[in-house]
Formats: sequence, structure tokens, C-alpha cells
Amino acid sequence: MKGVVFVELIHMAESVMGETAVDHILDKIELQSDGAFSAVGNYPCSELLRIVEAFGAELNVPVEALHVQFGHWMFARFVQGYPMFFEGKPDGFAMLEAIENEVHVEVRKLYPEVELPRFTTQRQGPDSLRMVYSSERPLQHFCRGLIEACMAHFDHQATLQMTDHSAEGHCTAEFLIQKVQKAA
Repeated sequence: MKGVVFVELIHMAESVMGETAVDHILDKIELQSDGAFSAVGNYPCSELLRIVEAFGAELNVPVEALHVQFGHWMFARFVQGYPMFFEGKPDGFAMLEAIENEVHVEVRKLYPEVELPRFTTQRQGPDSLRMVYSSERPLQHFCRGLIEACMAHFDHQATLQMTDHSAEGHCTAEFLIQKVQKAA
């Protein structure tokens, strides 16, 4: 997993708990990297999961909720760091549909060794999109946060229903995203 994800997780935690508290927590966790991450490095996803679990325990926040919050955080970083991916997208559905065949194509050009999740999308109507996340990494709640942030970025009110179909060793989650019409 790319180091930028770890770096951003730590930045998010520092914004909530402060640098000293984050360093103290990282010192207590047994990590191959010793808690020193570079944005361009590669690290095991298991370390990310351990860090989120430790932050959740310290903050008394469920791990799933922390993953969702981190998804919101990362989406804001993506908008800031990669505005070209958002240009010309008329709505959140168009952005979500572009992940697999546009965004991930460009990511693979920069980082050929990266293992990205797979996303499939299917319009269920003008106000409904089915999206399936498939990966060896159990980051479906992080993905939920990314989807929620995407819809908010495009000023959509939406409902999001997640069904987890994961089995040991592989994570699959189905999201049904429905735009809610704003009251006049």
C-alpha cells in the first residue's frame, strides 16, 4: 500500500490528537516500519489496520467509523492534489464511474507495482448507482467514506446502503447510492 495513505492517516490523527499523542501511540504498536512512513514508500495494509485500530482504541471510536472518517479526509486530499480528475465531471456518479477506467489507469502509469482495488459501477436509473468494491484489503468502510465525501463534494444529498459480501481473504462490498432530491 502506498505510503501517502499512511502519511495522510497520521496527519488526520495529529489534527485530532496532536503530534505527541500520535507518536506515543505509534511507539506502542509493533510495526515493521517502526511508524516511519514516506509518501512514496510501500507498506503492508496490515500496518494501516493496526494503526487505525490503535487510534480508535485511544479515541474510543469504533474502527469502522474511523475508516469512514479517514475516507472523507483522503477524498479532500485527492481533490486538492489531483484536481484534473474532477474537471469536467458533471456529478458524483460520473466521478465514481471514472475511478476504474480513468483514475486507476493514471495511477498505474505512475506506480506500476501498485495493487489497486477493483470498482465496478452500474447505473440503476438517473438517481441511483450500484458500485462494487473488490480487494484483498478490508477497506470497505474507508471506501464508504470516499463515496460519501464524493457525493458531498458534488453537492448531492444521497443515501448510501452498504452490503458486505466479504469472505476470508477477500473483501467485496456493494454500495447502492441514491440521490435524494432537495426540497424546493
